[in-house]
Amino acid sequence: MTVNWRNKRVIILGAARQGLALARYLSRHGAQVVLNDRRQADQLQDEMGQMESLGVEWVTGGHPLSLLEPRPDLLCISGGVPLTNPLAQAAVADGIPISNDTQVFMEVAPCKTLGITGSAGKTTTTTLVGRIAQSNRAGKYGRIWVGGNIGDPLINYVDEMGPSDLAILEISSFQLEQMTRSPHIAAILNITPNHLDRHGTMEAYTAAKARILDFQSQGDVSILSRDDPGAWGLAEKVKGRLFSFGFSPLPPGQDGAYIENEKFYLRESGRVTRLPVENHIELRGEHNRLNVLAACAIAHAAGFSPQDMEAGVTGFQGVPHRLEFVRAWRGAHWYNDSIATAPERTIAAIKSFSGPLILLLGGRDKDLPWEELGKLVRQRVDHVVIFGEAAEKIQAAIGQRIPGSKPYSLTRVATCREAVLAASRLAQPGFIVLFSPGGTSYDEFKDFEERGERFKEWVREFSETLR
Repeated sequence: MTVNWRNKRVIILGAARQGLALARYLSRHGAQVVLNDRRQADQLQDEMGQMESLGVEWVTGGHPLSLLEPRPDLLCISGGVPLTNPLAQAAVADGIPISNDTQVFMEVAPCKTLGITGSAGKTTTTTLVGRIAQSNRAGKYGRIWVGGNIGDPLINYVDEMGPSDLAILEISSFQLEQMTRSPHIAAILNITPNHLDRHGTMEAYTAAKARILDFQSQGDVSILSRDDPGAWGLAEKVKGRLFSFGFSPLPPGQDGAYIENEKFYLRESGRVTRLPVENHIELRGEHNRLNVLAACAIAHAAGFSPQDMEAGVTGFQGVPHRLEFVRAWRGAHWYNDSIATAPERTIAAIKSFSGPLILLLGGRDKDLPWEELGKLVRQRVDHVVIFGEAAEKIQAAIGQRIPGSKPYSLTRVATCREAVLAASRLAQPGFIVLFSPGGTSYDEFKDFEERGERFKEWVREFSETLR
């Protein structure tokens, strides 16, 4: 559906990556765009410079209700802005339509769309599907576009897309909670406690994730994890074809991907296809083997061959900030897993290693349970360094240290940088130093990527100065 934006008044809340991309698109299509951000104008000089030639109006320093006068045709909310924002609530009460960059993209995209969501593994799986698709040996599609919640918002490129292309999107729960469009191929990797500080309850969080399925049709395809209760619990919502993936055996009569005797397979309508990928996986951890299996199931649903899957998996060493090897220092191997913004992700990271561990935990809590992680720390982690706003809650979850039992030491510091320094004093030959915080970065950093980059900088800095 092509929307005529000429002379439509559109308010965009949030001038980060998504808001700026949408402002560019709408302005070029004739809309009267107002970009609104709670930051002051002197903090937005770069962003304002990007928009200077487009005639965008700016309102900064807050979200005044006066923005709704005169009445806008549309209010678009960036991912970082909650629906509880008073301006958003006032717009809803007044019947003003709500949207976002991904919804607008889905309305105007001329090609097939493939969307991936989940509490963990979205970026790795989306990147893998993109690599598989870009192999495209049979020439099934024209151009392949990968973006959304990772990389560039695809609204930046929609005018360049053609009917034979394929758009692959990572979609977050923040984006989904506003959307009334579903991709032609939709995958839910897992639904576990996350972002409860934003969604409030698991029911609301699950409902947001489920929207990726809610607006599909009978001709569409859904891919769900059969081993994850949160994802598999949505199977009854599937309107079209259903594929599953998981480590558990694929039940008779179901279509999906599975592993048998360490080899990867896919079954559809009784026909079994070998997926020659297991010998090419370079990622650590069972959770990443599951991500590869999911990517294969999704790629199959999009029409890609086992040879494309093999080519996509081969040479893939992961995405930055996801169990990323930084360097060997003081005989220990240092890993950056800054993406771990929930305890469950830290649990998966710990299980990816078998040797002695020094674990850096902290950041800001998202109202998530830490008890299971605390139990695993007492079983598997030799030394813990805690930092940031959530330090007290994390320390309580680990519990009183018992002399002679793991963890053998627990160090508490204020900042992330101090945590890296403390870990350097504990590091010994043969140890793994794992930076997998379990909390968000927002107490000290702009996002998890900035936190991960700073961690790597500090490891390199200290390794040069603390010899």
